[in-house]
Amino acid sequence: MIRKLFQWLIANTRTLLLAFVMAVVVWFSAVLSVDPNVEHALAQPEPVEIIGQDPRLQIMGSPSLQTVLTLKAPASVWTNLNSNPDLVKAWVDLSGLGPGEHTLPVQVQIDLRLARLVQQEPAELTIVLETVVSQTFPVTVVSRGSLPTGYQADAPVLSPVEVTVSGPESFVAQVSEVRVSLDIANASQTIERTLTPTAVDADGRTVSGVTISPDSIALTQPISLLGGFRYVVVRAVTTGQVPTGYRLTNIYVSPVGVVVFSADPQLVNDLPGYVETKSIDLTGNADDFEVLVEISLPTGISVVGDPRVLVQVSIAAIESSLSISLPVEIVGLTPGLLAVVSPAQVDVIVAGPVPVLDGLDAADIRVKVDLTNYQAGVYQLTPVVDFLPAQVYQVSIIPATVEVVVTLAPTSTPTPTPTPTLLVTPTLTATPRPTTRP
Repeated sequence: MIRKLFQWLIANTRTLLLAFVMAVVVWFSAVLSVDPNVEHALAQPEPVEIIGQDPRLQIMGSPSLQTVLTLKAPASVWTNLNSNPDLVKAWVDLSGLGPGEHTLPVQVQIDLRLARLVQQEPAELTIVLETVVSQTFPVTVVSRGSLPTGYQADAPVLSPVEVTVSGPESFVAQVSEVRVSLDIANASQTIERTLTPTAVDADGRTVSGVTISPDSIALTQPISLLGGFRYVVVRAVTTGQVPTGYRLTNIYVSPVGVVVFSADPQLVNDLPGYVETKSIDLTGNADDFEVLVEISLPTGISVVGDPRVLVQVSIAAIESSLSISLPVEIVGLTPGLLAVVSPAQVDVIVAGPVPVLDGLDAADIRVKVDLTNYQAGVYQLTPVVDFLPAQVYQVSIIPATVEVVVTLAPTSTPTPTPTPTLLVTPTLTATPRPTTRP
């Protein structure tokens, strides 16, 4: 029986194989109809990773480190591919490469069994490698601007005095000098700065692509006066007094100091550290003012530059306060209403310059409550001070609120007018009699 079965299988092997192949084809066709293969590029270009680079070498230029990959995969797989970029990787291996230009294949790995690479663009990258070198340069100070007359700049002090420039050999070869730039324009005292060094070529142009270490320099630039010159402060001298009721609040001199010079250095050395202006008369000045005034100097000493300074004098009124008892006026009351204020008078405390308060008249100030749109009722209102003279300001009102009672005005009862009485006065009329004649 077994022998007959075996003979039958041998005799029908070709038919069985054909049936199996047909079944696989039918199954594969059914799968493709449900989940067909789709071919297109990934949604984003794939970044190309550099591996195996010698740390003593640097990639020159800016090669495009990405590749566009076209894949073929079932439609159900594409959702996973686009949402999980880690499934696809691309890299270029620089292991064992030295300086020079190298054209290398971009290697691709796809971590999905049903997806396969169809095309990549580019398939190769050209990489230029150059040796990284370091060189030490002294730091040079480049000063800008000019010092005021009579001042000099001594040798600057740097820390550190040297720096190391690192980068590709061709870039470092361009460096001629490492500089720091300092602005000393109008400086009259020692300058201390922390500056950033810059590498430049023989034409003074900045060399990019190199690293400077350390990247900051501490600089101290001593500034001093030449012999025969001296810096002194200026003291303003005044005469007279401001009017009564006013006070002197400040005197400001600009510039606050000047440089003086003498052919005999001993003369400037003998100065007390300051010089004085000519006298400024304060008499009659009741407000701020400014004036250009000359500096008084001993014989043989002169000012470097303008011998005048600007003196600004600040004068303020002496303030006081005053309490005035004033009646409360009513404004805006609707016709047909009456209003009673309690209290009828308030104390107003005002402040201002003494001379102005001394001449203040109570008639110059009004206190009022505005009853516009108010109807009958009882109200607590805040009186308002009106017509304050210039420079006078309100401090407070006592009391701060007043009570206002608004009522309807009483209606007057008319007095009855008496009805006039008609008086009839009888009138006697004479009736003529006939005359009898004898």
